[in-house]
Amino acid sequence: MFVISSILALTLQAAGSETPDFETEILAEGLDYPWAIAELSAGEFLITEKPGALRWYHQGQLQPDPVSGTPSVLYGGQGGLLDIVAHPDYQTNQLVYLTWSEGAPRDNVLALGRARFEDGALVDLETLFTSTRRSTDVHYGARLAFMTDGTILLGLGDGFDLREQAQDPANHYGSFVHLDADGQPLPSSFDNAAPGVFTIGHRNPQAVVVDPQSGAVYAHEHGPQGGDEINRLVEGRNYGWPITSYGIDYTGALVTPFETYPGMTDPLVHWTPSLAPAGMAFYSGEMFPEWRGDLFVAALIPGEAPIASGHIRWVDLEDGQIVDQTVLLSAFEARFRDIRMASDGSLLAITDSDNGQLIRIYRD
Repeated sequence: MFVISSILALTLQAAGSETPDFETEILAEGLDYPWAIAELSAGEFLITEKPGALRWYHQGQLQPDPVSGTPSVLYGGQGGLLDIVAHPDYQTNQLVYLTWSEGAPRDNVLALGRARFEDGALVDLETLFTSTRRSTDVHYGARLAFMTDGTILLGLGDGFDLREQAQDPANHYGSFVHLDADGQPLPSSFDNAAPGVFTIGHRNPQAVVVDPQSGAVYAHEHGPQGGDEINRLVEGRNYGWPITSYGIDYTGALVTPFETYPGMTDPLVHWTPSLAPAGMAFYSGEMFPEWRGDLFVAALIPGEAPIASGHIRWVDLEDGQIVDQTVLLSAFEARFRDIRMASDGSLLAITDSDNGQLIRIYRD
């Protein structure tokens, strides 16, 4: 297993010799804790704001008024309006998929919904799927991705106080679920499983991406204090939490004595200390040929020294294994919440604040 060390991180950041030339531009600012980006067409994006608004970047500028037709959300803790993804056939059906928390702080669910985006509004919003009911307003997970066959994977967190439940496939805590495009759960390979359970043993999934060529699925999640992970997801596997972890509890106590355990799948990489990974992109574009097949992770906090801020982490994948990592955009001194690849091959990132920015990473 490869784990980047602080010494290697310093070497990578200082040398920079392998980092391709790129430029950045701020496309928009003034976003209120933005959480996710979805590209609708070239240069046109929707951006969720965690407090509950959906913003439209259209004709080169952020539109002043929020999009109408959004769901009512439970905003608090780590809940709110969260992920957004355009349907693979968006150009013909105008469908977008969103996740949000709804209910009361001690009685709520993570919901997946779908609507058409027409003339600056969401139309015919419908709830497609809701998680097992929760008694906490943290660790929702909430990221989704379309598989190459048009089905959906949705990550669901363990609710923090309910972490032992992540080992029980009879509920949705700490799992990924597999759904069809209408939100109907697909058969599970686990016995006595809750609807759609695909994998178990996750803490708080914060991204899931798919290699469009191979169909390989990569996801990352927050550990406790340390132990953030990238995993390759395979149906029916158990990813260990909380029986295995490379992190410790916030009290300083051990969560578990086991970093690995028979029958449980080890991560491709873990980050200790944590860098609080947020969104992630799988790069398959033409603008940066040297990045094809690699991952880009939005980081909320520094991670290892000497990095002093959140950043974008370029994760070099070779034959499905992580062989190198490089820190990008740390000069922005910002918490990065999401990163996505645009259709022109540029990367789009958003920063996590009450004056959040939409940043484009590109090459002329």
